[in-house]
Amino acid sequence: MALHILRLCVGCDTIEDLEAWHQGDTGPWPLHTRMTPKRVEEVLDGGSLYRIFKGMILCRQTILDITKAGEGAASRCVILLDPRIIRVIPTPRRAFQGWRYFDPKDAPPDLDVDGDQAMPDDLARQLREAGVW
Repeated sequence: MALHILRLCVGCDTIEDLEAWHQGDTGPWPLHTRMTPKRVEEVLDGGSLYRIFKGMILCRQTILDITKAGEGAASRCVILLDPRIIRVIPTPRRAFQGWRYFDPKDAPPDLDVDGDQAMPDDLARQLREAGVW
């Protein structure tokens, strides 16, 4: 069974900001972290990285591989992500440091909309906070 990872998207306020960071990148997106997951096989069994923007889970990306780079104190974990961003139903989540494992039963469902007709993130956040959606 797949296991997901949850992480704050620091430095980006929107999904569009994240896409702009990687504009022109070809191939998988590398994400560098200090700590390497211990449950790598479960994560690689169909897991995704869910991203939190301003206290809301807004999207996910499929995790393609997890490797280690460097040696000793300079070693880092590299998580390779599918560049395709999948929007999910905005779900509130408190801030934390680093990343957390994210059980599939707690993961928000994907939004079933075309990119051109997607609801703006700010509007989705406001509706969710108001309890309307």
